[in-house]
Amino acid sequence: GAQQAESGGRAVHAGGSLRPSCTQSGFTRFESDTGWYRQAPGKACEIVGIIGQDGSTEYADSVKGRFTISQDNALQMNNLKPDDTAEYYCRPAVGRLALCSGQGTQVTVSP
Repeated sequence: GAQQAESGGRAVHAGGSLRPSCTQSGFTRFESDTGWYRQAPGKACEIVGIIGQDGSTEYADSVKGRFTISQDNALQMNNLKPDDTAEYYCRPAVGRLALCSGQGTQVTVSP
């Protein structure tokens, strides 16, 4: 079956940037919308953004203007804030369900 793996998460200071990638094996973006999700300790899983098969994108209000999903499904994260600290997941989107299962990539933003 299709698998996605994230990579590129690490620890940064507030104001920094990261660009975790989303590697998909077994299927291409054009077979599904792709979503980025995150879950912070003690908090619910939430949608970060979704890129559609037509390249259209939508983002959570908390990341608009700072995060961008590129056409290769990487998540460009600029002006990172401590509240962005979470485990990040890249998954085939299932409607607007928040999907934080399995292994993601950890992003830690210090003040």
